[in-house]
Order: sequence, then C-alpha cells, then structure tokens
Amino acid sequence: MNNRQRTLNLFGLAQRAGKLVSGEALVLQSVRSNKAKIVCLASDASNNTSKQFLNKCEYYNVPLVVEFTREEISHTLGKDRTVCALIDDGFKHSLQKLL
Repeated sequence: MNNRQRTLNLFGLAQRAGKLVSGEALVLQSVRSNKAKIVCLASDASNNTSKQFLNKCEYYNVPLVVEFTREEISHTLGKDRTVCALIDDGFKHSLQKLL
C-alpha cells in the first residue's frame, strides 16, 4: 500500500472517529472557529471554491493540502465532497508524515 492510499485511509479513519468535517459550509465554519487543523481540497475543485479556501486557510494560518481529486475524496468519505478538514492534532501529524 502506497502513501497516497494510506492518506486516504487516514481520512476514513478520522471520519469514523469523529475527527473530520466535510462539506464546504462545515469546513469554512471550522476554519473560522480555529478548529480545523488541516484542510484537504480537491485538486479539481472549481475556481471559486479553490480561491475561497486558499484565502481562508491563508488568513487563518491553516495548512491546505491539494493532493487528491474530488472522486478520491468522495469515495473515501462515502459522500460527494470537494473539501474536508481534520480537527485533531494527532490526525494532522499523521497526515503530514504521509505527505
């Protein structure tokens, strides 16, 4: 199993543990409230969505990962999603080790 697959598995594990939020509105809310530790945005997200999250993450000093496609994120989470955020430091450190 390669690091790319391990990273996607980590998202699924974090979701089951309740340490991941997904969906544009929830992720934006978690970034604004400083709960988001790291945000993962789909590489094929629309220009408006990409700009919105790039700006928000930069302003609130939240790391942003743009490694996976919308299809990969959606498949991993079992929902149609473009963006998700880890809200736990342990999962954030595990993700950073894999990237």
